[in-house]
Amino acid sequence: MSTTSLSTTTAIVQWGQGVLRGPSQVYFQQNLFTGVLVLAAFFVADWRMGVLAVLGALGGIAGGLTMRFTLENVSTGMQSFCGALVGAATFAALGGNGWWVYALSIVGGFATGPVTWVVNAAFTRTVLKKFELPYTTAPFVIVSTIIAVSTLRLAVPSAPTKLPSEPVASFFLSLLTNISQVVLIDNPVCGALILLGLFIASWRVGAAAVLGSLFGSLVAIVLGEPWPEIANGLANYSGVLTAIALAVTFLKSSIASWLFSLPWIAVTAIVTLFMHRIGVVTYTWPYILTTWAALIVAYYMRRLKRA
Repeated sequence: MSTTSLSTTTAIVQWGQGVLRGPSQVYFQQNLFTGVLVLAAFFVADWRMGVLAVLGALGGIAGGLTMRFTLENVSTGMQSFCGALVGAATFAALGGNGWWVYALSIVGGFATGPVTWVVNAAFTRTVLKKFELPYTTAPFVIVSTIIAVSTLRLAVPSAPTKLPSEPVASFFLSLLTNISQVVLIDNPVCGALILLGLFIASWRVGAAAVLGSLFGSLVAIVLGEPWPEIANGLANYSGVLTAIALAVTFLKSSIASWLFSLPWIAVTAIVTLFMHRIGVVTYTWPYILTTWAALIVAYYMRRLKRA
């Protein structure tokens, strides 16, 4: 095999790894099996959502390479997870019946590349550098918010939830739908698939997801969130990400990091409620803003070490 052919084959493999690992990076994991299970959750929810997520991921890889992120970085899924989320968000907002929706997912995914570069530069080339803040899902929410706001007239109504709204049933369903709603799915089966993937990546990651889901739902109940929103995961999906981020990902896992995550999960629920009440596009903003604030606070706490 010639050097050129070998390079082409390597690039194709790295693109493929990027597409499959990308969904796992939504939950901060670089795990092929986890990524496949998250991707499977998209297809279980709706095959069109799965296709749009894949197209968004491919667009994200192309955008990342345009901004000179390396193929090695692509293979980790770091240039595709925001694009995959853009594809899922496009389906959630606009459905999957028009060809233009699929084109928009690719374009939106591509746009996450430049946005990732800008956010990353803001955190690595300014006074914020010392805090080591991750760009996390910020490129996704920025691009998807622009898409959602600019296509309001074309938005399709959300499908009515088929989940029960009784208190006990809603609470237990939320333990799984909080996890699936991170990727815009309100399906407990999909939540179980994703949770399995998280435990495959690490038992600590799976346990942190359960902690974030459980504690976040309890806080949402105390705050008086409607039972239907608790049942479908809208009240506290961001708390799942906050728990994983602070307990085991960006801080070294310790008793201190797990305890530190608890009040921030509560803060995430409060921010979520506030954003719902003022009627703005939420996505994962509550997790992002809360985690950035938490990591700045953690910088000044000796017992908390960055991972």
